[in-house]
Amino acid sequence: MKPRFVHTTAKLIQKLTQLKKSAVKDGAYRVAQRIHAVLLNMEGRTGPSIASLLKVHRANVSIWLRNWQRYGMDGLLEGHRSGRPHGLTAKQRSHLCEILDSGPISYGFMSGVWTSVMITSVLTEEFGVSYHPGHVRKLLQELGFSVQRPKRLLAQADKAQQHRWQRYTYPNLKKKRPEKKPH
Repeated sequence: MKPRFVHTTAKLIQKLTQLKKSAVKDGAYRVAQRIHAVLLNMEGRTGPSIASLLKVHRANVSIWLRNWQRYGMDGLLEGHRSGRPHGLTAKQRSHLCEILDSGPISYGFMSGVWTSVMITSVLTEEFGVSYHPGHVRKLLQELGFSVQRPKRLLAQADKAQQHRWQRYTYPNLKKKRPEKKPH
């Protein structure tokens, strides 16, 4: 297989070097890495040697160089990565917000506090979308809700009795390590 080499001029090398510096300054490290690969190829290095220098797979270097030849600088820029599409439409999200605002009791649950598992079942029943309970909190955060955790306080507790129990009774209840017998 013939190595791929990019043809260049001194002016273009200077321009690419400036673009690489500005990409690093802007935090676009992946773009800077691609420009660096093109610059190394312009110096006469092959794809595998560039890959080992930049610690990337050699197929990536080949793709970057091909994109440079076909599209120029636009071929090295970050494209839009869509990711997985939302499970709910904007209308469904607003309906979910209304359900959550009305409370779990009005929806038919016995508890007065929403849990991830309860919201997961609502999503399945109402919209036919299944979410993992651990991902529900991310969805809620996107919708502007926050996680609320109850405080563990006793409403009618006597502080003096609590202190006495923690100081004297509790240590006597704890399991103790058996004493070692001398040999």
